[in-house]
Amino acid sequence: MSDYFVRPATAADMAAVHEILQPYVMRRILLGKDLVVLYEATQEFVVAVDDAGSVIGCGALHVMWQDLGEIRTLIVTDEWVHHGVGGAIVAALEGNARNLGLTRLFCLTFETEFFQRRGFAEIGEQVVSPDVYSQLVRSPDEGIAEFLDLAHVKPNTLGNSRMLKNLR
Repeated sequence: MSDYFVRPATAADMAAVHEILQPYVMRRILLGKDLVVLYEATQEFVVAVDDAGSVIGCGALHVMWQDLGEIRTLIVTDEWVHHGVGGAIVAALEGNARNLGLTRLFCLTFETEFFQRRGFAEIGEQVVSPDVYSQLVRSPDEGIAEFLDLAHVKPNTLGNSRMLKNLR
C-alpha cells in the first residue's frame, strides 16, 4: 500500500468526494448529499489523498455553536480501511476544531468503537443548556436536528449512535 496524506479539501476534490460517498448512501450508512451541497461546504472538508493524487477518504467539520462542532461525512474507501486513514482524518478535524476554539465534537455514527477509541462517548438527551437548545432548534441544518435528537430526523438515523468528545 502506498502512502497518503491529509490536507484541506479544494473545490476540485468535491466531485471525488461525491463519488466515494455514493456506495455508503446506497448501503444506507450515510445520507446522500447533492454535489452542490458538497461544493458549498468545501471549506469544512479535509481529504486523504494517496501518492497518485486520488482522494481515498474525507471528513468535514461543521461548527454548530460557540463551543461545539460536528464531524460529518467521514468516509474512507474500502481499499484503505484499517490503514489509519480514518484516524488521520479525525485527528486533522480535531486540530481544525481546536483552531476554531471549539471544545466539544459531536458525531452521529454506526462506528461507535472507532470513535470510542478516539475519546468519544455516547450521549443522552440533554447536552446543551436550555438557552442554547432554544437557539439550535431554530437551525434548518439536519445535523443539528440529529444532535438535538429531534423526532423528525429519527427515521433517517435509526441505529446510529450520538457521540460526543470533549477536546480539553
